[in-house]
Amino acid sequence: MVGMRDTATHSPAIAVQAGLTDRIARWASRLGVKGEDEGEDAAPVRTPPGQTFSREVDRRRQLYQDIGSFLFAHDLDLTPLNFGVAHDYLTGNDHGIEKAVAAVLAERGKITNGWVESVVASATNKDVTPESLHEMLEKVEENLSQFTGLVDESRNSAKDYGVALQEQVRDLSDEAKAEPVLAKLISLTRSMVEKTRLVENQMRDSAKQTRALQQSLESARRAAEQDHLTGLPNRRAFETTLAAETLAAQAANEPISVAFCDIDHFKVVNDTHGHETGDRVLKFVSGLLAKVSNDKCHVARHGGEEFVMLFRGKTAAEACAMVDAARADLATRSLVNRSTGTRMERVTFSAGVANVLAYEDPRAALKAADRALYLAKEHGRNRVYLAAEAPL
Repeated sequence: MVGMRDTATHSPAIAVQAGLTDRIARWASRLGVKGEDEGEDAAPVRTPPGQTFSREVDRRRQLYQDIGSFLFAHDLDLTPLNFGVAHDYLTGNDHGIEKAVAAVLAERGKITNGWVESVVASATNKDVTPESLHEMLEKVEENLSQFTGLVDESRNSAKDYGVALQEQVRDLSDEAKAEPVLAKLISLTRSMVEKTRLVENQMRDSAKQTRALQQSLESARRAAEQDHLTGLPNRRAFETTLAAETLAAQAANEPISVAFCDIDHFKVVNDTHGHETGDRVLKFVSGLLAKVSNDKCHVARHGGEEFVMLFRGKTAAEACAMVDAARADLATRSLVNRSTGTRMERVTFSAGVANVLAYEDPRAALKAADRALYLAKEHGRNRVYLAAEAPL
C-alpha cells in the first residue's frame, strides 16, 4: 500500500512581486533562502503579466512524438484505432485501456494490431454509447405511451361501465325485468373488476420497467461524469460545475478562483514503480486534494496526472494559500511502493491559480491557471504560482 509519514521539510515564506522574479531570487540567495533544487519547498509566487507560454504546444509536440515512438516500437499500423489506444495508454485518459496495455506488455512485452482491435471492441461493449442511450430513451418513451394508453383504456372502461349501468338501472323498476337486469349488472361488474385488475397489473409492470430505466440512466449519467480511478468528478463534470458556480458567484457578488495542479515527474513514477503504483499515487493525491472540498470547493481529475480545483467565495490569493498548503502537505509525505516495500522518491505537485472573474470567461481563467502551472514547472516544480490578472 502507498504509505505515508511526516518528515521535517517545511516551506519558507518567500514573497515574490510580479515582474521581479530574478531580482527576488538574488535577494533570497543572499539571505540564504534555498530553492527546490537545494532541498527546500517553494512558496506561491505571482506570474509576470504579459508573458506568453507555449506549454500546450510543447505538450502536444511531445505527446505526438511519444505516440509515434510507441506505434513504431510495437510495429503497429498507423490507424486511428491504434493511435487512440496509444494516446489513452500514454496519457492515462482511459484507465481500462491503460491497464489492459500495461498487463499485456508485462506478460508478452508487445502488443499487436489484432489485440488492439479486440481490447477496443471489448471496452466499447462496456461503455455507455450513444446507441445504448438512444435505446433507453426509446424504451422510456414506449413505457410512457403504454402508460398513457392504459390510463385512457381504464378511463374509457369506467365510462362504458357507467353508461351500461345507467341503462340497466332504468329497467330495475320493471319487476318483470328485474331478475335478468341483476344478472346483467353482476356480469358487468365482474367484467369491470377483471379489466381493472388487468390494467393495474400492466401499470405495475410499466412502473417497474420505468424505475429500472431511470436507474440505468442515472448510472449512465454518473459514469459519464465520474473518474473511475479516483472517484472524483471528471473533466466534463468539472466544466459544467465551473460554468454554474461562476454564474452563482457573479449573482452573489462573491470571488471565485480556479487552480490547475499537475503531479511532478509522474511518468518517472510509472516507469520506475509500475502503473499500479502510479494509480495508487493518483488516488493518494486525489484524496489529499479532496480533503479541502465542500459545497463551495470542487476538486476533479482533469486527465492523466492533472487535477483542477474550484474555490467559490475565495480570492485567488486565498485559493493559492489553500493549494499551497496541500502541496506542502504532500511534500512531507513518505510513500512506499506496496509491491516492493521500498521507499519512493518524494512525490510533489505544481499548480497555477487564477481569479476566474478577472477573465472574459471561465475557460480563459482555466487557461491562465494552466499557464501559471507551466511557469511553476519551468522554475523548479513543487510550487504554486498565481496567474497575473488579464485586463478586462
